[in-house]
Order: sequence, then C-alpha cells, then structure tokens
Amino acid sequence: MKLSMPRFEQAPVLVVGDVMLDRYWHGATSRISPEAPVPVVKVEQIEDRPGGAANVALNIAALGASACLIGVTGQDEAADQLRERLQAAGVQVHFQALADQPTILKLRVLSRHQQLLRMDFEQPFHTDGAALAAEVERLIGQVRVLVLSDYGKGSLQNHQQLIALARQQGIPVLADPKGKNFDIYRGATLITPNLGEFEAVVGSCTDESELVHKGLELIQHLELEALLITRGEQGMTLLRSECPPLHLPARAREVFDVTGAGDTVISTLAAALAAGEALPSAVGLANLAAGIVVGKLGTAAISAPELRRAIQREQGCERGVMTLEHLLSALEDARSQGERIVFTNGCFDILHPGHVAYLEQARALGDRLIVAVNDDASVSRLKGAGRPINTVDRRMAVLAGLGAVDWVVCFSEDTPERLLGHIRPEILVKGGDYGINQVVGADLVKNYGGDVRVLGLVENSSTTAIVNKIRNP
Repeated sequence: MKLSMPRFEQAPVLVVGDVMLDRYWHGATSRISPEAPVPVVKVEQIEDRPGGAANVALNIAALGASACLIGVTGQDEAADQLRERLQAAGVQVHFQALADQPTILKLRVLSRHQQLLRMDFEQPFHTDGAALAAEVERLIGQVRVLVLSDYGKGSLQNHQQLIALARQQGIPVLADPKGKNFDIYRGATLITPNLGEFEAVVGSCTDESELVHKGLELIQHLELEALLITRGEQGMTLLRSECPPLHLPARAREVFDVTGAGDTVISTLAAALAAGEALPSAVGLANLAAGIVVGKLGTAAISAPELRRAIQREQGCERGVMTLEHLLSALEDARSQGERIVFTNGCFDILHPGHVAYLEQARALGDRLIVAVNDDASVSRLKGAGRPINTVDRRMAVLAGLGAVDWVVCFSEDTPERLLGHIRPEILVKGGDYGINQVVGADLVKNYGGDVRVLGLVENSSTTAIVNKIRNP
C-alpha cells in the first residue's frame, strides 16, 4: 500500500467523549520504606497531559488538523489544566463543567521510566445529555468527521442521538467503544475495538478465519460500514462487508508503553478521513502512527513531522533519488528538526574522486546535502554532442549511493534557478574557479539570507579528461 501525507490542514474533526487529566509524578528511588515493603519515590517532576477524549483531540491537532472537543469536567484545578493545555495546542474546547463532581484524574508514579503505581480519582458523570447533544448539533456542520471517544465514564449517554445527528448530514462517525454493549454504537461508520474488547462481545476467536467471520457478523448486526480491530503485536485488521480483510502488521520498532495507543489510532484515522483519504490508506496511516506512539512513555501525541518520517521510511525515501514533490515534503520535515540544507548541482557524467571529495566537503557545511542533476538534454546542450556518457537515471543512482549525499533530484533547464526558488537552501555550494557572484542562483540565495560557498576541486580530476583518455588512449 502506497501511503502519502494527507492535507491535514483541511481536516476539521469533532471529538465528543470522556476527557481526563493524566498526571505523572517522576522521581528517583533509592530505598525501601521502613513502614512497608514498598519503594520510596522522591518526587522531582510533576507532568500533566490531556487524556481520554482530550488526548484524541490533542493528537488530531498535533497532526495539523482542526480539532474541536466536547466533554464533561468538574470546576476544579484539573479542568483548568486541561483547558489550558488543549487551547495552547490549538484545540477548540467546549466543556460542560459540573460544580458538584471532580474532573477525572489519573495519577501515575514513575521512577526510571517504570510505572510503579496508578491512582484513579473519578466518579461517573451525571451529564446533561440534552445540552451535550445541542452542542454537537451546533458544531456538526463545521466538521467532516465525528469521533465518539468512549471510556465508559458517563459523558456519552446518548450515543444513538449523536450518531443520528452526524449521519443525517452525511458525516462519518468513528467510535472507540467500551463495555460489552456495542448496540449503543449501531449505525456508526466504523468502530475500533481492541482484540480484548472485540472478543468480550463476540466470544473468543481461535484463528484468523473465526475472527473475520465474527467481525463480519458484527458489522451486519450493528449496521456498520467497517470494523477495525487493533491486535497489539499482531497489528490490526480492517473488515468491510464487500471487501476482503485487510491485515496490517504492527509497525513498532520497540514497544515502550501502550498507554493511549488506541487514541492515536482513532485520531489519525479520523484526521486522514477528514482530509479525504480512502479508508484503507487512512488505516495504514493509523497503523504507522500507533507504531510511533508505543515507543513513547505515557499518554503522548505524535506530530506531523513524525508521521511524515514514518511514511518516508515505509516508502524507502528517507534518502536517495526523489521527485521535487517528495523532496519538498522531506525538506519540511528536516527543517522542522532544525536541519540546515546544502544544495549543489552539476552534470556528474562520470563520477570521479574530485566529485566525491567535493560532495563530502559540501555535506560537511550543513545537515543535509541535495544534489541537483542536469537531465540528458540539458547536458547535451551544455557539453556538446556525445554527452552525456551515462543517462540521467544512472548518474542519479550512482550519486544516491554516496554516503555524503542525502537527496538527488533532476532538473531539465540549463540552470537550477527554478529548483533553488522551490528549495531555498540555507547554503548554495559550487566547485571550481568561480567567483561567488558568478555562481548561478547566488543572488537569489543571498537575497533571502542564505549563504553561498565556492569549493576547490581535486586537481587532475575531470570528466572531460577521463573521456579524452578513453577516446585517445
């Protein structure tokens, strides 16, 4: 499956569900308590993160999509923390604040990245279902996807009404279900139970065939369009009535903490669908995102650059030959990490030691090196009949194999000025006896604050000399 980065900035999503604050106490342990056989944690850091439906909304916003959140809280310090952190991330917050009930708070005590204890402060909310539905009805026309993030805490008491409000306007509804009564999600577009939640409803599945059979029966019973079962180390399975099952393997390189992985799946899925992705592609992106988040500690959101890098790894284009479109995407990610881009260009017809030394010097000036290569027609115009010796595909392949080169891109004009206008490197490099003002594109680069360098070439190394020696041994 070929995945690409969606246009998340065009993807408004409404999340409704159980919001909570995840609080982490971090500290060192060096002794056992004299009062009981338990470790003593000297708390050195306190960290608050949005959890539950708030984490779903935060994940959507971190991808660059527009996230709107409806939930229920108390009127307390935890609610203030939630609101402050969500609004700082760009989430539109609409809380139903109840004076006589506390905001759900989950406190985790950690030492050396290991969770020692979790304490939950919560009671089921007495939600005003009519007011919550009215708020959904007011906002539903502004979004492309509705997410029901259900943790069974009482915020969602009128699932069917909310599903009907969205479906009447043709808006897909995604639900992360809880409990054994999945009938409350009837008519949703898709639900995303994990394997344990799924088997708690349909019974144990002894093999893939039984899982698929029971999943299709559940789709028919609940009048769903699709069912996505997340299966931990076995990846995830997408089921649809008229399509073959889609099994996706787990992508995690190292599982550190599964907290919030389900939130990441449904948030990425919702944002991708809102951005116009087809369901299989959206599921593929959600699978990649889940692989990233389980490598983090605690409840965490993944960013658009993290997802973009995962897509690039998946497509094998972290380095090497690229189209301009893919290169610009890779550059956006590199710059988000503070990396400086070096650019050089040439024909590179027969690669020789002078080229290699020059490219290594260029790469040392920054964090990433782009080599722009003249196509065959432009080489012929510049060098004359009989050139190039090697086609552009071969020249680019050889350059891409050099350790100093990150990306190789082709251009058809006689000069790389058009490319420079798109790429806008921090450093433009040329080799030879040029003065800086003779370097093509120097004025453009200097005008936006970039740097221009001229590097010397290794003596007695040139493509022309090699060609002449071959022709006249």
